[in-house]
Amino acid sequence: MDWLFGPFLEFGFMRRALVGCLALAVAAPLLGVFLMLRRTSLTAEVLAHGVTPGIAAGFLIAGLSVPAMSLGGLIAGLAVAVGAGALSRATGGREDAALTALYLIALALGVTLVSLRGDTSDLTHLLFGQVLGVDDPALLLMAGVATLTLPVLALAWRPLALECFDPGFAAAEGVRGGLWHGLFLVLVVLNVLAAFQAMGTLMAVGLMMLPAVAARHWGRELSGMAYAAVGLAMLSALFGLLASYHLDLPSGPAIVLTAGVAWAVSVVFGPVDGLLARWVRRPHLAG
Repeated sequence: MDWLFGPFLEFGFMRRALVGCLALAVAAPLLGVFLMLRRTSLTAEVLAHGVTPGIAAGFLIAGLSVPAMSLGGLIAGLAVAVGAGALSRATGGREDAALTALYLIALALGVTLVSLRGDTSDLTHLLFGQVLGVDDPALLLMAGVATLTLPVLALAWRPLALECFDPGFAAAEGVRGGLWHGLFLVLVVLNVLAAFQAMGTLMAVGLMMLPAVAARHWGRELSGMAYAAVGLAMLSALFGLLASYHLDLPSGPAIVLTAGVAWAVSVVFGPVDGLLARWVRRPHLAG
């Protein structure tokens, strides 16, 4: 019990880190489930890198100011998302190709901007975050983004689900796919920005995508996958922080690695298309 609760009872920074990560875990994996179902899982990673120059610009102007870096990151992330769609329509190319080009340029530009003024620690903070250094503004941003994401996603749940499972029926029902897609991308950018404060740009989507990908092995319906994704994300945040404290590991990578272990366990033991379930089912069918 001391191993499990001791760090959070003794240290305020551990409690703050846990609250912030749980706020991320409540909302971000739900977006990850839709990204997975839409076969656009890498979009979150692209947007996580796309916000880098905006965050770097905010850092150059105001230092390590959460509002300045968040505003800059929001502008940059939306510019990458909207720009990729506009380029694909204007040139007739694929949107994922435009996203790839833009995010590579954005990541390189962001790292260059930070290097102009900052030192190695600033660059490390940008790329890998600092979960245990979450302050009041960062904590409020995480909680605020989660509070905004949940009701907006509840409103958009049916249109997004229709687009995932039956886009033809969604079009016949008059669902405005472009509008909902744009709103969905805004939510993804906001959650990436909230996660950046703790996980950095390189790992900001860890709690968004790994639990979502693992959840498909625990539920056949959308609601089941959503519950599983949130539960796995919360467990990953808790045990990742504990592993970081007890084993003296970097907090962000420890959380992502814990989520990776949860995914690996799901792939093997998950009741829905898990390796063990498929292996047990095959002899039954063969008989």
